[in-house]
Amino acid sequence: MADETLFELLHMEMVSHVYEHVEEDEEDHGKHTRVLEGMGFRVGQGLIERLTKDSPSFKDDLEVVKFVCKDFWTILFKKQIDNLRTNHQGTYVLQDNRFMLLTQLSSSKQYLEEAPKFLPYTCGLIKGALSNLGISCTVSAEVVVMPACKFQVVISRT
Repeated sequence: MADETLFELLHMEMVSHVYEHVEEDEEDHGKHTRVLEGMGFRVGQGLIERLTKDSPSFKDDLEVVKFVCKDFWTILFKKQIDNLRTNHQGTYVLQDNRFMLLTQLSSSKQYLEEAPKFLPYTCGLIKGALSNLGISCTVSAEVVVMPACKFQVVISRT
């Protein structure tokens, strides 16, 4: 319980710090997002490296994403992803109905406009984990109803 609270507080402070101290040019509106996503990317790479050091290799992308939804998510947020959907063409939607980093904000629409600030770090975590497992992708997130969150993973085919 204490470690969850500490993680939530650390995350809130990281977001606050980045939005206070990273200067944003008029032409560059995504600097805050890139900084937070970069932090998450590096942490995601390190965590997945530790988690998979004794695991056998995965046979396909779906197996890797399932691992992220079950084991990786459980390590981070003490629960599995609530729903995983795919179109079997490289797009995956991971849905968390009670996303831990949003539950402290509100369960109403009051802070719906502020919610996107708290998602880039987690997008970076997912992207970093998948990158370290050999999958190049883009990760985006959206919040329609608090505190539910959908992460969309689109795998780059190169």
